[in-house]
Amino acid sequence: AKENGVKVQVLDEKALVKGGYGGIMGVGKGSENPPRLVKLSYTHAKAEKTLAFVGKGITYDSGGISLKPAGHNETMKCDMAGAAAVFAAVVAAAKLGLQVNVTGWLALAENMPSGSATKPGDVLRMYSGKTVEVLNTDAEGRLVLGDALTRASEEAPDAIVDVATLTGAMVLALGDRTFGIMANDDAFRTSIHEIAEEVGESSWPMPLPEDLRKTMDSPTADIANMGVRMGGGLVAGLFLQEFVGEGITWAHLDIAGPAFHEGAPYGYTPKGGTGSAVRTLVRLAERTATGDLG
Repeated sequence: AKENGVKVQVLDEKALVKGGYGGIMGVGKGSENPPRLVKLSYTHAKAEKTLAFVGKGITYDSGGISLKPAGHNETMKCDMAGAAAVFAAVVAAAKLGLQVNVTGWLALAENMPSGSATKPGDVLRMYSGKTVEVLNTDAEGRLVLGDALTRASEEAPDAIVDVATLTGAMVLALGDRTFGIMANDDAFRTSIHEIAEEVGESSWPMPLPEDLRKTMDSPTADIANMGVRMGGGLVAGLFLQEFVGEGITWAHLDIAGPAFHEGAPYGYTPKGGTGSAVRTLVRLAERTATGDLG
């Protein structure tokens, strides 16, 4: 970061507790490796716009107390792919010297079961002040992202894009090579879809149906971290939308399918981590810098 002019701020577990980051702490407290929120900042003296990128960085996802079944754990080191994409995109923007300010937020935690782990039925108070009933500890990415989205919103960027290996439901919907795009602004969602196509990343626009929101109603908290199973990827997007600051343009990229490739290499896609969404984020930054968002 230093060699590329990117500033780094790391909030450790003490700062997270003091700051009230109940989502990130709630997910990470079951691990002996404590969680972090990392802020990356690239600024340009002539920049007129600011983008905030938020990445899910679950360094390993066991599912927590809601333990994943056998056969679903082996590749869960990939659950930090969203944060990795955000990190790479901020550094790339700096290396390219783009005339735009780019801030990256890496919400980092290891989701593990232990005597100190969050339990199903627990209620967490998020950084925003909203309370969340945790019905399933394996729906943890939305908890760390919720805190990071609220924090990113405080700086009033022109747009926020979060990137996450968020739901198996999105893989069922779109397969292994296509990520889903949800947004609170139709034009912005369309722009990101066009940008992804332009840079060779397969994506597809997805809706945020309002009727699914009520399925996350909770008798003990402002919202539950789970809703109906059908349309689970959209439910997750609706959850995240609750933590975006009012009036801020936001998009959510669910890269659960294309982030990690288990088969043989094809094209320029290697076996293992693919870097999904990096090119889309960098192109978005380039377009924002030139004022060309269509």
